[in-house]
Amino acid sequence: MFHTHAGESAALAVAVFWTITALAFESASKKVGSLPVNWIRLLVGFVFLSIFTLFYRGLPFPADAPPGAWLWLALSGMVGFVMGDLFLFRAFVLIGSRISMLIMALAPPMTALMGRIFLHEKMSRLSILGMGLTLLGIALVVLDRPTHESLVKFTHPATGIFLAFGGAVGQASGLILSKIGMAQYDPFAATQIRILAGILGFSVILTVLKAWPRTLAAAKNGPAMAHLTAGAFFGPFLGVSFSLIAIQHTKTGIASTIMATVPVLIIPPAVIFLKEKITSREILGALVAVTGVAILFL
Repeated sequence: MFHTHAGESAALAVAVFWTITALAFESASKKVGSLPVNWIRLLVGFVFLSIFTLFYRGLPFPADAPPGAWLWLALSGMVGFVMGDLFLFRAFVLIGSRISMLIMALAPPMTALMGRIFLHEKMSRLSILGMGLTLLGIALVVLDRPTHESLVKFTHPATGIFLAFGGAVGQASGLILSKIGMAQYDPFAATQIRILAGILGFSVILTVLKAWPRTLAAAKNGPAMAHLTAGAFFGPFLGVSFSLIAIQHTKTGIASTIMATVPVLIIPPAVIFLKEKITSREILGALVAVTGVAILFL
């Protein structure tokens, strides 16, 4: 079954991994801040990957990658990890992982459009309906009834909503750049290149913002590091690597669709572990958004 639907199976695994990761990184970010979490989790993820590739490929470092792969995958890491995750992790702090991941359901439509433009991947005629449903589902959750004072009213902080949207743009762009750069190259080694670029990018940001003392303090926070390590294992290590396996074996749009089930998968653990109160409208919005993503690629 896996060999028949390798890309789809990998994408489903990614959805589960990212659900765990989102909850873990939300907890860590609220404890020590989103910026230190971003840098540390990439470093931890790179260590996991290096140990794995040493046994899997006989190489702890992607020294065999061609120059073109280094260029495109490094760009993907800068766009996806540095820009996208910088926004997303801050959104975790402001509006929580559940709402942030729902807004991230916009990534598949964006990926499909970019795939159509840059990779010449075909889109279904139902794509407009699918995009409309995805937007409707997200709107049901994040928009409130307008008032006399304002035509647009958000149910959650607007800054967090726009940051999550920026995360969706970063993820979509990163996937497209990854597919261009990876070709037939090993997905795990390709992830190493992306993470190295992310580490470099965040190192520059930490230096400019003089945030290294805060980052070192975060590394000494036991509870935060426990959540951060779990998030790094299921995110930069397993999640990102399996996402590259997915797009290598199926269309980027189909892979993104399956990965986008996170807004539904995350509801039960958010209720059980984070004690969040979820309204029927939020559940309906998540289901409509994910249905829209699925229809997008019928």
